[in-house]
Amino acid sequence: MADRPARPVLLTGASGALGRVLARTLAAAGWSLQLTDILPFPDPVPAGASFTQADLADGVAILRLAEGCRTILHFGGVSVERPFTEVFAPNFLGLYHIYEAARREKARVVFASSNHTIGFYERDVRLDHDCQFRPDGYYGVSKAYGELMGRMYWDKHGVENVNLRIGGSRPKVDDARTLSIYLSYADLVRLVTRATLAPHVGTLVIWGASNNSRGFWGKDGRDVIGWAPEDSADPFIPEQAGNVSNSPVEERYQGGRYCTIGYSRAEPSPREIFPPR
Repeated sequence: MADRPARPVLLTGASGALGRVLARTLAAAGWSLQLTDILPFPDPVPAGASFTQADLADGVAILRLAEGCRTILHFGGVSVERPFTEVFAPNFLGLYHIYEAARREKARVVFASSNHTIGFYERDVRLDHDCQFRPDGYYGVSKAYGELMGRMYWDKHGVENVNLRIGGSRPKVDDARTLSIYLSYADLVRLVTRATLAPHVGTLVIWGASNNSRGFWGKDGRDVIGWAPEDSADPFIPEQAGNVSNSPVEERYQGGRYCTIGYSRAEPSPREIFPPR
């Protein structure tokens, strides 16, 4: 398999933390990148890349940016829990524009989904990729919508997509929950690379986590693309295992703090409503 795509790749959300990591490392590997974000790119634009400031809600702009691209790495949109009115345009309408561009260009979509699509499962439940959604907020709902949109565009239009349910991708582990969901930057880059270069993917869900012994997640589609994580949160266990909050809701659920935002139940959410498959 070639180590770089034969045609340009569109990367949305290029000015965000993960977008900047991908822009830097993929460009260094010789990829031709079309970078875009609603915010200016904060770093020097890498050699072999170009940057265009654009809003995901502008469908015409997205169509133009995708011209000639056979892969769209969709890391754009609101990336934290916010009110629905703030999430809607970039994460719902913008996602539609991404898939319409992919349909027109016959491009594959690699979608930055999230662990917050399943945040209201308890931490002692091990999940496979075909579990039911239990989003923990409007952000999580938008990511579940993104995965469902990908399913429909594959079934109806043959648009291939790989949905990466990213855990916590950051420079280091900073609390006990992250010991279970940590995805190193290097593992993220390898995951995106394989999701882009694999010859055929159909529609897949892959848990975006490193090889963490305390992980919450099990089966997924990683074998299809030939990816296996090489890093682990385990070296941080002695330092972070006791680093927990004083919130019983936050510590019960896989989504952590996001589950507490706007939480108004008088009692915990019962398991039996949505049992794991």
